[in-house]
Amino acid sequence: MLDNKKIADFIAGKRKEAGMTQAEVAESLQVSFQAVSKWENGTLPNVEMLVELAKLLHVTVDEILAGQEKSAENFSYRKAGVDISYTDAMKKEMAVYLKTDDARVLNGFGPFASLYDIQFPEISEPVLVLKAEEPGSKQKLAMEFGYCESICHDMINHLVNDIAVMGAKPLAVLDTIVCGNAEKETIKSFVRGISKACRENECALVGGETSIQPHVVEKGVYILTSSIAGILSRNAVIDGSAIQEGDAVLAVASNGLHTNGYSLVRMLMDKMPQMKLDKVAGETFIEQIMKPHTPYYKVIKNISGQVHGMAHITGGGIEGNLSRIIPDGLCAKIELSQIRTLPVFSYIRQMGNIEDEEMLSTFNCGVGLIIVASQEKKAAVMESVGARYDCYEIGKIDSGPKKVAFEGMMRYM
Repeated sequence: MLDNKKIADFIAGKRKEAGMTQAEVAESLQVSFQAVSKWENGTLPNVEMLVELAKLLHVTVDEILAGQEKSAENFSYRKAGVDISYTDAMKKEMAVYLKTDDARVLNGFGPFASLYDIQFPEISEPVLVLKAEEPGSKQKLAMEFGYCESICHDMINHLVNDIAVMGAKPLAVLDTIVCGNAEKETIKSFVRGISKACRENECALVGGETSIQPHVVEKGVYILTSSIAGILSRNAVIDGSAIQEGDAVLAVASNGLHTNGYSLVRMLMDKMPQMKLDKVAGETFIEQIMKPHTPYYKVIKNISGQVHGMAHITGGGIEGNLSRIIPDGLCAKIELSQIRTLPVFSYIRQMGNIEDEEMLSTFNCGVGLIIVASQEKKAAVMESVGARYDCYEIGKIDSGPKKVAFEGMMRYM
């Protein structure tokens, strides 16, 4: 338990040792004289100011909170790069983002693990759907160009899309942030972004982990991952087994690269740095490629009972992902000329002199989601999805030994 009087006396003593007046401390930290006076009378500084005060007095946050200076001979976790007092205080400030109205979340910040009520009497034979995801090398660009909160939407949208295409309702998310040092504002933007993205996808951020690894991860580097639990009825699983010959193959538009192909893009940018400021369809290239991954759950949940299969188009492109749901003996024949590519893909193809085969296996090329529906249901599905995203037919299901076959040529805008 913190001893406020001991802390106040320690702050006052260290200030005097440094030969500083309260006014000089206030000026150095850009706070009021009254604030410094309050610190020396038992009111604790906030977390951010505590760090700055420790630097000014040449002590540690731990030492301020303990109200005494530690021996210089002692080893400590802080000296190894992890300041427990600071990180604990920081985590308490993050607790606001874990607040939820979801009555199934049974506890909040503090316990060793999160509790979630899994009684679903309305679902016969409930099945949990589990998935983990990370935003790939796009997060390196996010840190470099100031898209910390945006990259969290990429991660959660990708995560939810992956379980939604199987017919699942997203329930709860756990996140992990690994870093070399914990910068409060950066961590706060991550947790805020993850929490907001979860709410937009109708699920809850129920907890997570911030792991500070100063000798494993470089200072200033952050690595994000997350896991999700969803639920559906066993008899409502959408796995492609219902796909039949004659079914329509429908494309749902992406808004750009989503979260795939960034290693190739970064290689191009290293060779041609001017790319990042080039204008593509009225926006800089960086603005184009940093758009958050499109969230499809709100349209998917309205059509789950009307479709035979869905594929989220991520790494591996259309063929690599659509082939995962096509039954043996059937083939999804895709007419490439029907795909409505986006200008950003045309620009990347041109700048990298990239062949169509490579484009199709690396990028979504404008198709973020593929839906397979019967000819009788396709119009209703296209109308429902089309209320939010561009949705159109690009092929049909036929018999054949290859699960996905491309016909025609790509057209680039």
